[in-house]
Amino acid sequence: MIAKRISLEEAVSIVQSGDTLALGGMTLYRRPVAFVRHLIKTVRHHKSIENLTLLAFTAGYESDLLVGAGIAKTIRTCYFGLEIFGFAPMFTYYANQGALQIIEETEASIAFGLRAQMAGVGFMPSLAWIGTDLFKLRPDVKTIIDPYSGEELTAFPAIQADVAVIHALQADKEGNAIIGKNKGIDEELALTSKTVIVTAEEIVPALQEADIVAPFVHFVVHAPQGAKPTSCHPLYALDGFALLDYVSTVSDPDSFERYLTLFLSQVHIEH
Repeated sequence: MIAKRISLEEAVSIVQSGDTLALGGMTLYRRPVAFVRHLIKTVRHHKSIENLTLLAFTAGYESDLLVGAGIAKTIRTCYFGLEIFGFAPMFTYYANQGALQIIEETEASIAFGLRAQMAGVGFMPSLAWIGTDLFKLRPDVKTIIDPYSGEELTAFPAIQADVAVIHALQADKEGNAIIGKNKGIDEELALTSKTVIVTAEEIVPALQEADIVAPFVHFVVHAPQGAKPTSCHPLYALDGFALLDYVSTVSDPDSFERYLTLFLSQVHIEH
């Protein structure tokens, strides 16, 4: 058996400049916040990680922290925001400044891109986007002609992350993990990413069943309350007060730096 249990400090050291980093979870649920906190603090202390491409089906609080910290420069997501709490302040700020490269995505382009990667082919055909102007925003997405029907189809290119981080309710030391019913695209990320890191609320000796299975998981990290202030149902609820504090105090780089100082003080980095 390969030893997969590592610390958060070891986990963040896997991410390298220029990587595509995929974050699991959905909107404000089961986001890998503890991993992001350690990644930012590690960068601030002793390791330079730049120009990450952030891949997420939906991007929220944790993703906004990466943007505000200047680590994520390219964004691939269907949605970037904080739901009822409003806009993601640092994404909004830097997007308005033209400081981010935003690769326009929809549910279909991400889903079919991951399906192509799972199938081991360069693209996946679909009727999505046909008749829209999305091709003007994504000149890398081509159309093809169905050789059987003659119909025009969109050829969505395969998507693969270098590192995917997925927060789980439970995991065992082999890498089997339970992520709950709101899976987002976490199962697909586990199947397609080069390196898969599972952070888990609890590490148990063994799981009899799992949503994500051990052969696709490279590393397991114990991270209790690792999704806060996002929720990790049914273990704990969303911390609405913490998110209200974030959106009410952060609006630009200066206010973000003040917030980040307090945020990073919540964790100790081992050297």
